Amino acid sequence: MGNLTYYIEQPLIYNWVGKFEAPNNDWIHLKRILADYELILVTEGQLFIADHIKNYVVNAGEYLIMSPTDFQHGYKSSKCVFYWIHFSQPSFQEGDKNISVPIHHNLASQERIIILMKQLQDTERRYHNRDLDNYLVTAIIQELYSQCFLYSGKNLPLRGKAQIYTDIIDYVSWHIWEPIRVLEIAKYFGYNEKYLSTFFKKTAGISLKTYILNEKMELAKALLTDTNDAISQIGYSIGFQDNHNFSSSFKKVTGLSPSEYRGSYAQRMLFHQ
Repeated sequence: MGNLTYYIEQPLIYNWVGKFEAPNNDWIHLKRILADYELILVTEGQLFIADHIKNYVVNAGEYLIMSPTDFQHGYKSSKCVFYWIHFSQPSFQEGDKNISVPIHHNLASQERIIILMKQLQDTERRYHNRDLDNYLVTAIIQELYSQCFLYSGKNLPLRGKAQIYTDIIDYVSWHIWEPIRVLEIAKYFGYNEKYLSTFFKKTAGISLKTYILNEKMELAKALLTDTNDAISQIGYSIGFQDNHNFSSSFKKVTGLSPSEYRGSYAQRMLFHQ
């Protein structure tokens, strides 16, 4: 697929950001000249988009970075939802500080990207500070790089046990909407609860219980900034049986109540065309 290299001796240049929801199944991306880079993160459905080189299918949970091209266009209709950012490279690109990210890739934690995009939307409307916008775009590309190349290989266990660690991470991801207990995970994989907990903490640097809570809070933060669902409903949807437990857990992890966090990123931008 190939990578794109970005020089970060200076921050990238922010141009525009938004969220798009296709109005129906017949929607197809418009034809245009793309004058800058565009990062697209699909959260629902599939996006069928092409440039002068290739046709892409971007599924939910994947991103695509399109380079400036004379011919960006949709080639098939679909109903989808995606975030997008337009940005440019600074004119001065010398130096050793650069990162390369895949053009098209899946994300280990798209919620982290969504939160950063919501922060960018909010700060653009709230502060009108171009330097801040530029650094936030740079942070988003850095997060993509980290998820593609650093997160997946971070703190891997000793050879022969890597699969166990990966299986636990996958289990948490698959069941993130449900109440998850360490004992249930241990039974599922046929291990003693104490052994599995010790193994995970030695590998990841945090307890399995803390990891589960942190992952749920990442999802909660995305839902708080990306939906208008009631806070109690968000807590219930990710496995908390009462709102008090959810709110106290959220504040323990983030330092803010769910309502305070939602209010911090209230200035959203939504596009339907």
